[in-house]
Amino acid sequence: MSDNNPKYKRPDTAPRHRGPGPGGPGGPGMMLPAEKAKDFKGTLRRLIRYLRPRQVQLLIVLITAIASTVFSIFSPKVMGKATTKLFEGAYGKLMGVEGATIDYGYINDILLILGGLYLFSSLFSYIQQYVMAGVAQKVVFDMREQINSKLERLPLKYFDSRTHGETLSRATNDVDNISTTLQQSLTQLITSIVTIIGVVVMMLTISPWLTLITIITLPLSFVVIMAITKRSQTYFIGQQRSLGQLNGHVEEMYTGHRIIKAFGREKQSLGHFNTINDDLYDTGWRSQFMSGMIMPLMMFIGNLGYVLICVVGGIFVTKKMIDVGDIQAFIQYSRQFTMPITQTANIANIIQSTVASAERVFELLDEEEEVPEVSTSRASHGAYGEEGAVEFRHVKFGYKEDSILIEDMNIEVSPGQTIAIVGPTGAGKTTLINLLMRFYELNEGQILIDGINIADMKRSELRSKFGMVLQDTWLFNGTIRDNIAYGREGATEADIVRAAKAAHADHFIRTLPQGYDTVLNEEASNISQGQKQLLTIARAILADPTILILDEATSSVDTRTEVLIQTAMNTLMSGRTSFVIAHRLSTIRDADLILVMNKGSVIEKGSHVELLEQGGFYADLYNSQFSEEELPDVG
Repeated sequence: MSDNNPKYKRPDTAPRHRGPGPGGPGGPGMMLPAEKAKDFKGTLRRLIRYLRPRQVQLLIVLITAIASTVFSIFSPKVMGKATTKLFEGAYGKLMGVEGATIDYGYINDILLILGGLYLFSSLFSYIQQYVMAGVAQKVVFDMREQINSKLERLPLKYFDSRTHGETLSRATNDVDNISTTLQQSLTQLITSIVTIIGVVVMMLTISPWLTLITIITLPLSFVVIMAITKRSQTYFIGQQRSLGQLNGHVEEMYTGHRIIKAFGREKQSLGHFNTINDDLYDTGWRSQFMSGMIMPLMMFIGNLGYVLICVVGGIFVTKKMIDVGDIQAFIQYSRQFTMPITQTANIANIIQSTVASAERVFELLDEEEEVPEVSTSRASHGAYGEEGAVEFRHVKFGYKEDSILIEDMNIEVSPGQTIAIVGPTGAGKTTLINLLMRFYELNEGQILIDGINIADMKRSELRSKFGMVLQDTWLFNGTIRDNIAYGREGATEADIVRAAKAAHADHFIRTLPQGYDTVLNEEASNISQGQKQLLTIARAILADPTILILDEATSSVDTRTEVLIQTAMNTLMSGRTSFVIAHRLSTIRDADLILVMNKGSVIEKGSHVELLEQGGFYADLYNSQFSEEELPDVG
């Protein structure tokens, strides 16, 4: 399979996944490599605009996050009082102090207060998460609606110039990344900042000297984190790249497994897979090992701080500078202090990645759209047999401004005529159809249907006049009945069966175990290519259009079926304007008008007999095919 095929192209980086713990894979100390946005401030301001309509909810989130954190911060200090009272009573009894007892009533009161603090902390945390979930999901809901609406308004050239994977990644992975950050990281950032401030304040109320010891250990922690993450980021980038390559390779090999088997390329495919898999194992092992080292080293540095706190705190207790319970509370605070710092550093990194995702989404939303629809459509609705007149007037078109494909095209087609379009590959046959259906806008000139410029029609009304049967069949995952009914909204069972019979598809459908209820898989590979084509023809017959477009519609069926389909097509084409793109010239002998195209221009036009008499380009094409097709039957 070619790597240049845009259908199977995949981004080099895999979607970002956050693992367990506040910091993702490897624990809270680990920082994922951030993808930086080109315009961080501008994109962040635009992302914040999505939150402005929900200022009340965000204020509730802020208040509840602060309240939950404050109640949680007070808990160690309160617990320290119970510890101090318990220690004093036990120490007094041990030393034989008269009347010394453990005041269980006081301790019970403290425990009740402590339980209340934990309960309120959990309650506010629940409210915070509940409200933020609604805010985050509403934001991404609006964003997905905008993306979906935008995709409907984008011109075909946008999709032709980009891989499917790139567009899907922006609409799914990037939006999911924004959703996860809003849901988890934003509240976590608020909580972490409040925790850092609150813990420092509480530690200072206990002992400024012990607080200084705790803060002194921070630079050492940062040095360790930065040294490890600097190396691990390189490996994580390599891991993401290898994972993306592996996903792309597996999908490509799965999609084309028949071709791989047909050409005997299993060994090469497996070898390429093993190479990528080895790289993924190597970078994955190194990245996880490096990030896994952070927690043990952080615990080691933290334990050094605890030892110093216990030693110095013990000295302070003996000198009655602080209580025993305060030492216990301080140790808890020192544990709470390091965690939010590493979380904040990690969240800052995640926000970089999220803003980069938002920037890609906004780039999609800012793409140039199709020419706006007219406010009042001038589409005509004449009687049957009177519609279908098509005229090209001085049409000039190029896919790029500096590369014009069609210079000056002039064509007149009367209602009910069959127009065959022939020519070599790249002559502009499909381009002509794309212009007719207004998939692309003209550089100059006009295309008129029934005397009305297609630019003065709504696209939906214009395209409703057309029925298409293409060489590349398209069927969706669903029943055969649903696929045929796709041709016309509100079609009855009788309409569907009638269309299937007209396309000579009814017989093969009824031979299937579930008949019309047979479910086609995603690629419709559970029926043959010819059967797929029969279903698309039945769908076009059901649509009952004014103008038919047939692009080698019978190229995937056998000769006998082709004759049957041609008969059905002749019935369908009766009284309708039909554009037939053909490579086998023997199938268009009876066309009313044959347009011979080459290099974007109509170089010859006329009936089959007239063009043969001219002895020009068409005659050469026809005679070469005629000799190839008919010569074996001669003599």
